[in-house]
Amino acid sequence: MHLPHPLYGLYERRLAASLPADGRPRHIGVILDGNRRWARTLGETASTGHRRGADKIADLLTWSEEVGVEVVTLWMLSTDNLSRSADELTELLAIICDAVTDLAATRRWRIQVMGALELLPEDAAAALRGAQERTADVEGLHVNVAVGYGGRREIADAVRSLLREHAGNGTSLEELAEGFDVEHIAEHLYTKGQPDPDLVIRTSGEQRLGGFLLWQSAHSEFYFCEAYWPAFRRVDFLRALRSYAARERRLGR
Repeated sequence: MHLPHPLYGLYERRLAASLPADGRPRHIGVILDGNRRWARTLGETASTGHRRGADKIADLLTWSEEVGVEVVTLWMLSTDNLSRSADELTELLAIICDAVTDLAATRRWRIQVMGALELLPEDAAAALRGAQERTADVEGLHVNVAVGYGGRREIADAVRSLLREHAGNGTSLEELAEGFDVEHIAEHLYTKGQPDPDLVIRTSGEQRLGGFLLWQSAHSEFYFCEAYWPAFRRVDFLRALRSYAARERRLGR
């Protein structure tokens, strides 16, 4: 829907005004997909698409603040992405680290890094940890940055953490199995203590989660947007919220 500029602005304002105050998500997960395909349509390099996508993140966080979202989880690099060519991966990690460092420098958002940082080059892991440490005291929107992230690996990490904790306490496997509950896993996830995502948005037209927040998204609503991530607009964000607000959330009941 491409409207002339004055009408576009009016449509966007009306869309924002139509959102019910009591039907807005607390936690939004976003799969930032389509950077390379966006660049290809313009005859640009993949790195140009990644940089343009990185520039879009602050806009998304601002839009989320405006509607009262408490937590945003950004999937910036999957464990599968780590198998890309060395040249592309090196450049992509540099772009991600620059973007996360810039977000931290604003002191607007609390950054939490989640993923298998041990799989990343040490300089990249250190840059991401530094951004997290520098915003640990920031109040406001909580931003999870998923880098080197895979949903299956997160669950495996949670189980390992759980087993180590109980082994340290002297709990036997039989005792652990007897009292085991799903909440024991939740307490060891990367997002422990946070509300599960109410809404998961994926850009680029792909209609799959690809392993994003596998455990946490059991009751999430999903919204698949045709726009590539670098071209994602505030109106696309508002449409996702409108779709979410119109749904009857049964939460398994």
